[in-house]
Amino acid sequence: MWYWLVAVRISPFAFPVLSPGHPALFLAPMQDITDLPFMRVVETFGGPDFYVTEYFRVHIHSRLDPYLLRSITENATGKPVIAQMIGQDEDELVRTIHELKKHHIAGVDINLGCPAPVVCRKDAGGGLLRNPQKIDLLLGAMRDACHDTRFTVKTRVGYESPDEFDDLLPIFAKHNIDLLTIHGRTVRERYQTPVHPERIAQAVAHLSCPVIANGNVINVATGLRYLEETHAAGLMIGRGAIRHPWIFSQLREAFTGKTITPTLNHQVLSYIELLYEETARERTQFIESKHVQKMKKYLIFIVQGHPPELEHHIRRAKTKDEFFQICRDYLSNSEIVPDLPPENSKLFCGFSQFL
Repeated sequence: MWYWLVAVRISPFAFPVLSPGHPALFLAPMQDITDLPFMRVVETFGGPDFYVTEYFRVHIHSRLDPYLLRSITENATGKPVIAQMIGQDEDELVRTIHELKKHHIAGVDINLGCPAPVVCRKDAGGGLLRNPQKIDLLLGAMRDACHDTRFTVKTRVGYESPDEFDDLLPIFAKHNIDLLTIHGRTVRERYQTPVHPERIAQAVAHLSCPVIANGNVINVATGLRYLEETHAAGLMIGRGAIRHPWIFSQLREAFTGKTITPTLNHQVLSYIELLYEETARERTQFIESKHVQKMKKYLIFIVQGHPPELEHHIRRAKTKDEFFQICRDYLSNSEIVPDLPPENSKLFCGFSQFL
């Protein structure tokens, strides 16, 4: 793992492959989900090759969030951790880079893709894609501040239209970034459409740095097809990893030509139990009802593809006993987990383009 990071110092544009035929795998950062407890849980199922923190909010009054910082300072996975930031103030982003460099980070990442309206209204995240000149200034200042520290960018292909990517690509090429992750949708498309793999392939053809494909990877087949169509150096997986954390180990099996190990319902039940325990012990003041509500944030992803009644009942659970009795009723068996979620949900859309 660290060999690649050392190799990048010598050759900034080294292809991030851990072994022949093994594209790099990243866990996508998702606010209020991919914190340190979730990283610990995902790692027990094989985990990605690289972790990326939830974004540090950067503004004139910001300081490094102590809880998010623990994803770096207390991360025992043994995997590289990239610190992601979100903001639009050049000086404050530079200041935060220097603060982050005091910790054991594998790199610094700027979020140019978050589609949340509250973020875009502040001209941060995906909102910055409306202002390529601003992005040009920010990337220049941040590249200089990073110096020997890896500098990576996570973006979408445009704000309104994927055609905007033609103007964004030269900016990414200009600033000697070490890695570009592309969520293959526009900001307006959020998560409700197919992705635009041709734009990722365009970046692969024109950039010297590794390009990572993100969006609509929900099983092994979609991941392999995304790589085939884009020739990307790897995959970043978010929602598909919440639903099925085995996806990283299964992709590794596919990369090496092994038979994919199926996942059984009772293993999903064990995953939910572990997730409950790991997230519960992070709470200084544990309130059962609030923790059950937090678990529902994960469960709405995990249950996709299972009988719809499971989600219906889970959404109405109020106590731990009630919550786990529902889970046991549906998952305490050795049936194989459905390979695909429904495509017509708000959580998983458009992935049939890769099937």
